[in-house]
Amino acid sequence: MTIKHHLNQKTKRAIRVRSKIHGTASRPRLSVSRSSQHLQAQLINDDQRLTLLGLSTSALKKTKNLTKTDLAKQLGTEFAKLALKQDINQAIFDRGGNRYHGRIKAFAQSARDAGLKI
Repeated sequence: MTIKHHLNQKTKRAIRVRSKIHGTASRPRLSVSRSSQHLQAQLINDDQRLTLLGLSTSALKKTKNLTKTDLAKQLGTEFAKLALKQDINQAIFDRGGNRYHGRIKAFAQSARDAGLKI
């Protein structure tokens, strides 16, 4: 008797995306994870299994009347500035099974606009 694994759509996308990318020292993996309230981003060197940089919207200074998408844009800008300070100017984008839409897209676009090559 075989057991069928029922995977949801996000898990299937995560497996498909993650199988094709691998972060190195010269071009680390930019992993983004999304919860209902916050967005987290990390730069990961998969060769050495090191996290080079991590930042979350919960660590940002919040002002009133900002939407979650606005916070994602602010996170992308701050994240790119910190990455450029560490001489990391390009990365491989790992959207973590999330669709390239909404907060994920806003984060990526603002990181690109701030000078990070994704």
